[in-house]
Amino acid sequence: MTSARHLAAIAVVVSAALGACAPMPDAQRLQDGMTGPTAPMPVFDPGQPNPLPPTRPNADMVEDLLELGFQMESGRPIPQFSRFEGPVRIVTRGLMNATAERDLDRLLARLRAEARIDVARAPQNRVAEGENRITVEFVPRRQLRAAVPTAACFVVPNVDGWEDFIANRRNPAIDWTRVARRERVGVFVPADSTPQEIRDCLHEEIAQGLGPLNDLFRLTDSVFNDDNFQTVLTGFDMLMLRAWYAPELEVGMTRAQVAARLPTILNRLNPAGRRSPGPSPGETPRAWITAVETALGAGGTQAQRRTAAQSALDIAREQGWSGPRLALSLLVSARVAERGEGEAALAALLLSGEIYRSRPGGEVHGAHVDMQLAVQALAGGQYDMVLDLTERARPLALRTENAALLASLDFLRAEALAQTGQADQAERLRLDTMAAARYGFGSDQAARARLAEIGRITGAATRLARR
Repeated sequence: MTSARHLAAIAVVVSAALGACAPMPDAQRLQDGMTGPTAPMPVFDPGQPNPLPPTRPNADMVEDLLELGFQMESGRPIPQFSRFEGPVRIVTRGLMNATAERDLDRLLARLRAEARIDVARAPQNRVAEGENRITVEFVPRRQLRAAVPTAACFVVPNVDGWEDFIANRRNPAIDWTRVARRERVGVFVPADSTPQEIRDCLHEEIAQGLGPLNDLFRLTDSVFNDDNFQTVLTGFDMLMLRAWYAPELEVGMTRAQVAARLPTILNRLNPAGRRSPGPSPGETPRAWITAVETALGAGGTQAQRRTAAQSALDIAREQGWSGPRLALSLLVSARVAERGEGEAALAALLLSGEIYRSRPGGEVHGAHVDMQLAVQALAGGQYDMVLDLTERARPLALRTENAALLASLDFLRAEALAQTGQADQAERLRLDTMAAARYGFGSDQAARARLAEIGRITGAATRLARR
C-alpha cells in the first residue's frame, strides 16, 4: 500500500547518557516555537546545496537501482517499471508553516536542477483534470500514526489527499505493485513535528512518489535507507532519479528490460563511474532486518532489544559482511549494551566508525559515531578528545544539512570549552547554535532540553570523580 519513512530513525541514536531525541513538545508549543519570535531561520545556505556526490562504480549502482525499483520494503516484487510521464505538479494541503514551505521549494529546485525532473508547485495550488500531480498533505501526527503506526510519513498512489486515502484504504488501486503509469500520488507528512523531520519526510516521500520505492540498509550514500542517517537527497539519490526518468526507459518495462538499458544510461549520466564493479553485496536476510528493527524499536523490553541486537550481529558475521550492515550491527549492539559492557560497547563503536568511514557516504554515519564517542569522552572528562571528535564530525553535519546532529555536536563542544576555562567562547557557541537546534529539535524548549542533557553528563561525571 504505502512506502514510508519509519519512526525507528537510527540516525538520532546516541549513547544512553544522551537520550535518542529530545522530548517532543506538544503540537501547540511546537507551532508556537515555529511561528513566534524564535521561529527557525534558514540554517543552511538556501541557494547552495552541496550533497555528497555518487562515487561508486555505475555497475554497482545498476544493481542498487534495480533492487530499489522492483521490490517493496516488505520484500514483495514490483512487476513493472513505474513513473510519471510528463510534468508533475505539487499541490499542498493542511497546515504548512513558512519553514516547511521554504524547504519544499528548495527541494523542488534541486529536483529540477540535479535530477532534471519537470516538477514544480501548481499555480494557485490547483491542477487541471488529468494533470500529473503529487498532493502533499500536512496531517496531525496522531492521525498518521493511527493509520500507519510504524511510519513517520508515507506515500500512496492514486489518491488526492488524506480523505481520499482513508476512503480507499482497501482499494487495490493504492497497491504500488499494481501501478505502472503514475498520475496521482499522495504524500502525508506530520504537521506538528520538528522542522527537520518535516523536511526529511518531504525529501524521501516526494522522491519515492517520483521514483523507486524500496529502502536498502546497505546504501550508506542514500536516503533510501531505513537507518535514516542521510536526511536530505544525496548525489546518489539524484542520479538514481535522473536515471529513472531517462528517455530510454518506458512505463511497464520488466526488470530485465530495465536492467538491459541501465548500464548505458548510467554511463551516459555519470562518466566518472565507468569502472569495474565491486563484489556483490548479496541479499539482506529478512531475519537480520527484523532483528535490527526490534533492537531499535520502542516496543519490547531492554532484554528483548539486547537479544535482537546480538542476533543481528551474529547474522552479520555469519554472512561474512564487512561493510555497512556489519557496521550497523555493531552500532546497534553498542546502543543496547548493559552498563557492565562498557569496554565491549566502546570497541564496537570504534570498529563501526572505522567501517563506515571507509565506505562511500559512510562518512556521515561516522560523524554520528563520533558524536556518540564524544558523549563518552565528555562523561570521562576527556575534553580535548570531545573537541577533536566534534571538529571531525561538524563538516559532515553541515554538508548533509543535519541540523539536529550539528546542534548536538556544537552543544558538546560548548560544554567541553566551558570545562576547559573558555566560558565566553562556550556561551557564544551555544547562542550561535540555537538556530540549528530549534530547526532540529522543534522549539526553544526542546533545544534547551538537549543542552541541559549534555550539561548533566558533565555534572554526573564530576560527582563520580569526587567519590
